[in-house]
Amino acid sequence: MENESVSPAGASASGRPAGTVRILVWDAPVRVFHWLMVVSFALAWLTAESERWRLVHVTLGYTMVGLVAFRLMWGLAGTRYARFAAFVRAPGAVVRYLASLVKGHPEPHVGHNPAGAVAIVAMLLLTLAIGATGWAAYNDVGGEAFEELHEGVANAMLALVAIHVAAVLASSVLHRENLVRSMVTGYKSGRARDGIRSARWGVAALLIVAVLAWWGTQWQAAPRAGASLTGPAAGAAHRSGQGNDNDND
Repeated sequence: MENESVSPAGASASGRPAGTVRILVWDAPVRVFHWLMVVSFALAWLTAESERWRLVHVTLGYTMVGLVAFRLMWGLAGTRYARFAAFVRAPGAVVRYLASLVKGHPEPHVGHNPAGAVAIVAMLLLTLAIGATGWAAYNDVGGEAFEELHEGVANAMLALVAIHVAAVLASSVLHRENLVRSMVTGYKSGRARDGIRSARWGVAALLIVAVLAWWGTQWQAAPRAGASLTGPAAGAAHRSGQGNDNDND
């Protein structure tokens, strides 16, 4: 996925390629977005089949849609390597990069490489599709059709995430840099002039506050023990109960 700018053979005492320094590449909003998406998708997947955790599942789904909305905005107004213009490339660039991988000499990229960019855009689009079909299913629009579509899109997302993780691990080996760690710290090896100046922690803090506030409102709206359900949640519970009755026939 993300690759460093690699200098000629040789390494410094710090273990970095000769002629490179530790530079800031991923700003704080990009990193916070990334890990919030990881947590939200993982928990949404784990709660997908449980009526008891239905509100948690729905809340996490809406969270992911909101995060994508933020990422689309930040892709236009963010720091250098956060912008789509910095990493979204034409199909030819993707083919050339994949060819360089096959030859064992991957093209160096400070930010996202062209192949990684395809996965990123695909995951953003799939998240919006998951949110749209999930909303339709939760609000009983179109019957069971949207429920099945929602599950299918979610499965496609899971497959893409698995490919993405495998690609990150493979790229870490090929480029000799821990790309997971760089998405935590924001730092990679490269030329001093290629680094960004600010991590933009203020924007990242606002994003975290917005997500926590959303979760807080959902927690306050959650039905308490013994309370009767109303609205879409009641419909979902009713359909689940019908399914259980049918299973017991």
